[in-house]
Amino acid sequence: MSSTLKIEDLHVSVGETPILKGVNLEIKQGEIHALMGPNGSGKSTLAYALVGHPKYQITSGRVEIDGVDVLELDANLRARLGMFLAFQYPVTIPGVKVADFLRHAISNVRNPDRKEGEGLMPMREFRKELREQMNELGMELDFARRYLNDGFSGGEKKRMEILQMAMLKPRFAFLDETDSGLDTDAVRVVSEGIARLSGPEMGMLIITHHERLLTYNNPDFAHVMLAGRIVETGDASLAHNVHANGYDDIRQRHPDAAAEEEAEQEVTTKT
Repeated sequence: MSSTLKIEDLHVSVGETPILKGVNLEIKQGEIHALMGPNGSGKSTLAYALVGHPKYQITSGRVEIDGVDVLELDANLRARLGMFLAFQYPVTIPGVKVADFLRHAISNVRNPDRKEGEGLMPMREFRKELREQMNELGMELDFARRYLNDGFSGGEKKRMEILQMAMLKPRFAFLDETDSGLDTDAVRVVSEGIARLSGPEMGMLIITHHERLLTYNNPDFAHVMLAGRIVETGDASLAHNVHANGYDDIRQRHPDAAAEEEAEQEVTTKT
């Protein structure tokens, strides 16, 4: 039986500023959802709030996976529950090798009761699985001996995120503008990697301004966010239409959200 992530009337603030103002969304394992919207509409805020980033304060609403209240769990426990975020700007950690990072991450997720320094995944088993996943993603094995994102190109950082996803096997993956800053060839490589990982065991929320990732990962559902709310939901044709025509038509269909968006932009400009 597949798991379901349910988001109900979610409100999120950063400091004193409300960002999300009642988001409703349901994602099942095996589904691909695309989330689009102008800058500042709240797309990334949704992803960070879901995985438990402390900067994003959830003021009301519910998030559940199969009836488990996600909002009662810290970020570590959410990861163990099967939630994963691929960052728009992955963090660099000099001195920590990719392989060591992945071995500890996998051990924490798969063996949640382990104590620090104990219960690591057996090295032989880990190396076998890592080699298999890297071969599947077309990655050189030397990549695993490098320091995490240290000196990586933009494309390499994003491929590292995909490798993490392949090893951790989350139930729900949120990809925050994974195509940002990449050239056409890098987008193709990353997109193909995501496509290889998609399947019945993983629900995906692809946050993007563009259509490039969606060329290889055709969404089952597309959503458009304005001023902190999802105002329209449809199939892949909605994403294609937004890519071709922008958001003007959607703003006309949702004048209240458009007015709120304009008011927020004026406040930002003044401050």
